[in-house]
Amino acid sequence: MEIIPVLIEKEIEPSDEISELVMGSCQLHDGDILVIAQKIISKQEGRIVKLSTVEPSLLSQGIGSQYQKDPRLVELILSESKRIVRMKNGILIVETNNGFICANAGIDESNVQEGYATLLPINSDISAESIRFNILKQTNKNVAVIISDTFGRPFRMGQTNCAIGISGLNPIIDYAGTHDSFQKILRVTAIAVADEISSAAELVMGKSLKIPITIVRGYSFEIQDHVIDEIIRPEHEDLFR
Repeated sequence: MEIIPVLIEKEIEPSDEISELVMGSCQLHDGDILVIAQKIISKQEGRIVKLSTVEPSLLSQGIGSQYQKDPRLVELILSESKRIVRMKNGILIVETNNGFICANAGIDESNVQEGYATLLPINSDISAESIRFNILKQTNKNVAVIISDTFGRPFRMGQTNCAIGISGLNPIIDYAGTHDSFQKILRVTAIAVADEISSAAELVMGKSLKIPITIVRGYSFEIQDHVIDEIIRPEHEDLFR
């Protein structure tokens, strides 16, 4: 299996077409998996907010004062969230409007002009699907697309890349009902392949290398229609909520 970096020198703007940038920067093969950093999707979709235009509520001002956070940033976090899951040590863990449990609703001030912040795409599955079908239409190459972002994890230090949008790929391989090497029946083994592929791609992407896209080539899978919700653990099964 290969992980091939796709260098994008230009700063992404709403007028850009991500699929065109991909096709103009590399040669694609049938069965490739494109892993695309959330940040360039958000920039292309205009999900950038100038902080000076944000009016923080009294709640946001109170939280900001208590946790030494910019109240304008807190206001954005609350507006992008269904609910607050945890607030401690200056960290806001929330459930985003699209169902992800993450710090600060995925809102980020890195790799963007000073005084601005990027929000997560409104629907990363739709973003991934649009890119995939544009590539299929113009090149006749059938690829899968993963939109990825970095998440923290319970019990583990550091962050890892996770899938927040998919098209053409089953995000989970479920081995339940199959047999292990000792012929025992596996009952609860499900592998989050979309997250594992995203994490592998992050080793090539880095944070400041101008490589927001990678091609994962040589991984065997079937092109299938799935959505990212399939990888989100239901609340009644989640011991951390």
